Amino acid sequence: MSCPVCQKDGDPKYRPFCSKRCADIDLGRWLSGSYVIPGEAVEDEALPQDTDTTPPKH
Repeated sequence: MSCPVCQKDGDPKYRPFCSKRCADIDLGRWLSGSYVIPGEAVEDEALPQDTDTTPPKH
């Protein structure tokens, strides 16, 4: 199996990557949002806001 980052032969120690460097590059791509899983866009739902502006009674 070839490394998905650089296409070199994979190393069983870092499977499916050829090295720790390529594994770290791939992880960085996931963390930065470079990879996206296809699907429908999801809108953020705003949390309900408390409209009561009177201070609480003690």
